Amino acid sequence: MSSWKSLLLRIGDKSSEYNSSSDFKDHIETCFGALRRELAHSSAEVLPFLLQCVEQLPHKIPLYGTLIGLLNLEDEDFVKKIVEDTQNSFQDALESGNCDRIRILMRFLTALMCSKVLQPASLVVVFETLLSSAAITVDEEKGNPSWQARADFYVICILSCLPWGGAELAEQVPEEIERVLVGIQAYLSIRRHTSDSGLSFFEDDESGGDVVEKDFLEDLWERIQVLSNNGWKVESVPRPHLSFEAQLVAGKSHEFGPISCPEQPELPSTISAVAYGKQKHDAELKYPQRIRRLNIFPASKTEDLQPIDRFVVEEYLLDVLLFFNGCRKECAAFMVGLPVPFRYEYLMAETIFSQLLLLPHPPFKPIYYTLVIMDLCKALPGAFPAVVAGAVRALFDKIAGLDMECRTRLILWFSHHLSNFQFIWPWDEWAYVLDLPKWAPQRVFVQEVLEREVRLSYWDKIKQSIENASALEELLPPKGGPNFKYSGIDGQEKTEQEQAISADLSDKVKGRQSAREIILWIEENIYPIHGLEITLSVVVQTLLDIGSKSFTHLITVLERYGQVMAKLCSDQDKQVMLIAEVSSYWKNNAQMTAIAIDRMMGYRLISNLAIVRWVFSPENIEQFHISDRPWEVLRNAVSKTYNRITDLRKEISSLKRGVISAEEAASKAKADLDAAESKLTLVEGEPVLGENPAKLKHLKSVAEKAKEEEESMHDSLQAKEALLTRALDENEVLFLSLYKNFSTVLVERLPDASRDATLQSLKSHGDSMAVDLEESPTMEVDDENGIPKKSQSNGGKATNTYNVGEKEQWCLSTLGYVKALSRQYASEIWPHIEKLDAEVFTEDAHPLFRKAVYSGLRRLSNEL
Repeated sequence: MSSWKSLLLRIGDKSSEYNSSSDFKDHIETCFGALRRELAHSSAEVLPFLLQCVEQLPHKIPLYGTLIGLLNLEDEDFVKKIVEDTQNSFQDALESGNCDRIRILMRFLTALMCSKVLQPASLVVVFETLLSSAAITVDEEKGNPSWQARADFYVICILSCLPWGGAELAEQVPEEIERVLVGIQAYLSIRRHTSDSGLSFFEDDESGGDVVEKDFLEDLWERIQVLSNNGWKVESVPRPHLSFEAQLVAGKSHEFGPISCPEQPELPSTISAVAYGKQKHDAELKYPQRIRRLNIFPASKTEDLQPIDRFVVEEYLLDVLLFFNGCRKECAAFMVGLPVPFRYEYLMAETIFSQLLLLPHPPFKPIYYTLVIMDLCKALPGAFPAVVAGAVRALFDKIAGLDMECRTRLILWFSHHLSNFQFIWPWDEWAYVLDLPKWAPQRVFVQEVLEREVRLSYWDKIKQSIENASALEELLPPKGGPNFKYSGIDGQEKTEQEQAISADLSDKVKGRQSAREIILWIEENIYPIHGLEITLSVVVQTLLDIGSKSFTHLITVLERYGQVMAKLCSDQDKQVMLIAEVSSYWKNNAQMTAIAIDRMMGYRLISNLAIVRWVFSPENIEQFHISDRPWEVLRNAVSKTYNRITDLRKEISSLKRGVISAEEAASKAKADLDAAESKLTLVEGEPVLGENPAKLKHLKSVAEKAKEEEESMHDSLQAKEALLTRALDENEVLFLSLYKNFSTVLVERLPDASRDATLQSLKSHGDSMAVDLEESPTMEVDDENGIPKKSQSNGGKATNTYNVGEKEQWCLSTLGYVKALSRQYASEIWPHIEKLDAEVFTEDAHPLFRKAVYSGLRRLSNEL
């Protein structure tokens, strides 16, 4: 890499490029000198690289702004080009709705204003353009309030610029910035307060009450007001331009070209709560809230921070996570080296966990956050591991109130995290969970973490890891392997005849007989004598046993002999029996149960509807509150259905582009042929219509092939669209079946329907085991191992009882999964909402069930 590129990338870092100096002024001067020399002969290369650095290292924007300010003194035309390119990029970002680019470019414009490159009035015009668009959007008469998410985003972008340039704006254009702030206050008075219903980390946050929590925009506005009252002083934002102020004032300030915000989508032709809800959902998908704060630690850990400093550091951390998602080590290095003069380990942990658990989806795959946390523990060995341990303990203390989706993610993260640190954890602190009932969330959490650890290692290793709390072995999954009914060993109550059939089938498979031959053998010799139940059980169990050695063996068996199972299980009832046999065979291994069922669905041996029916069979219903086993199978089935639809949409989008290209090619070929045929040429002195025969023949051939290609693309597109239509119809049937089953099992167990029914009242129906589960979330994590003093003094038994009865916990867990599934697949559920409303979410449905669904879909409370 060129030295000037290295200098640009590493500016502000303590690196070899700058002789390990950390002085921003030295860095800027050194980099400026290198760039000034480079501009003389390769400005076309410098400009795009510089703007790329700005967009992908946004925590360094004040440094880049100052650097450009100095370049402005040397080469006004170059800097003018920077401003013009930024204006074009900003307009494109507004049109496409690229939230991250809009936000970062606005911060960049603010830094350019601080360095005298951009006129303050131009920045104010940008603010007022966005503010005007936001105000129109939420206007009931002129706008479309369902798109408030975009309006809020624009206002958040304006406010988030002020920590970087509020002081300069207040000094240079005080009246104009005051006008903007008054406009924002007016906007806040007419917008709707945004509820976090359905997206809260903790169920208790949604229990209602008289106190209305500030939403993100209201909270940021309050922080900006505090900042304004403090004279716009921000410790967490470097102000390197002040060191060069005497030079920068001599530079020419450029104007920023006009920008325009896209029109908001038109209101639906028939205004209804459902139509409003669909548009609101679309808006929130396109303009999502970037962070929801997860307050894990007591305020004493971050109380030294000014309100605005927390916001700024969160912005830094989220930007680094965003732009280094493919470079985990670089990500960790930048996260620990932010340009702030205070420690922020606790805030860093809260921010990462808030992203890992963010609802409805984390910005990146959870594995990314696992790796970042792991690298941060290695980068800060004396501080961060204790902070992470403290976070785990604090979340464990409040696990009963944690959203079910967040709980699942936390289990998966924690088990994976421990696998990277030799599975070391002070399990004796949590040994008290054995005194809790089997349905207590803390006990289930420990049980599920141990089960996931066994998947990542092996049973004996995990048993060894809990030696300091050996009693917890009771919560480990069974050690045994497959449960083959026809093995012939003691305890298997199967007739010799059935075992003989199994042995014959095994011999036929080992003899490489084809699926067709085996089907004929079953139809002629087995089915007529033994009937469906025994035949299905023997065949499925035997084939599973042959494929039990590894995942590859299983795939091979399903590929070669899946037709045998498909022939036996031709309808839904038989497919449910097939799934039951899989569950029975792998009853000691939840992972292989889930994998086998998932693969069978992939090979279309079983349908998603059959899986739903099996999940809601009596033996599985009884596990809803004590095991993730049935939920994992259900999640996989719905996810696979969703992925099929997503893949079809991608293929259709690609085919549509192909059709356009084919039509253009066919049109051009036809035009070339027509032009050739219309030409007059001389043949033996006589004028003849058309070019020479050889060329004409070639053009005809090209035109015919282009036409065939166009027709072929059209046929492919129609076929895929037909498949998509069918898949969407099947999806509707799936969700109808899923919600009908949920409604049925819940209404049987929930207390009598009442309009006043709440989750809190459900919890109060529990037995008389008294405890305060939320006694210790404000724990101390000062000791070097991150161990709370409370746990050290009494073995962690502050929460050794649980006051919710089994039936009530079953209801709470199941309602939690209803909400989680509704939220995760909201985009696929909304298109079918009218039918679901008519058939499932009726007045007869239990209000708590409807509330869970509506919360997951983020439907307005007045629709309840």
